[in-house]
Amino acid sequence: MAEIATIARPYAEASFRLARERQALPAWSDALASLARLASDPQASALIGNPNVAPAQVEDLFRTAGGSGAEMGSFIHVLCENGRLSCLPEISAQFDAMKRSDEGVKEGVIHSAFALDDAQVQSLKALLETRFGRLQLSVVVNPELIGGIKAVVGDQVLDTSVSGKLEAMRVALNS
Repeated sequence: MAEIATIARPYAEASFRLARERQALPAWSDALASLARLASDPQASALIGNPNVAPAQVEDLFRTAGGSGAEMGSFIHVLCENGRLSCLPEISAQFDAMKRSDEGVKEGVIHSAFALDDAQVQSLKALLETRFGRLQLSVVVNPELIGGIKAVVGDQVLDTSVSGKLEAMRVALNS
């Protein structure tokens, strides 16, 4: 069976192109996020593909969550007809990735040995944005770093952690 990301990609691309043409990227992003939450809900996901529930009822439920736009309604109809409502979380994630890319925003992850407060995250964000441009950051606490941080943006890594420095010393000493 095809991977969910592969199945979701054409739907995400089509919805992104339509939303960009209509200059409605934020509205579509919000609607897809709402639909993704609904599709992830255990009670709603139990209805998808259930032979005891009419497909029209499931479609109506998702249309209600997706908003009142005719284009969004048509999109939901296509997903329902093709049995792809369960792909909505991945469609939403891919749509948002395309939206961030279109807006010039890169995703970054800060790995920290300790929890960071909002002021620290904002300070790091400002520092990292001077090097990488606009960023959307998430923070992961990783005690194995011992101290410091490791920032990952795309395929670039800035490692100022204690464990990273110890590893660099180990490599230097073994050379």
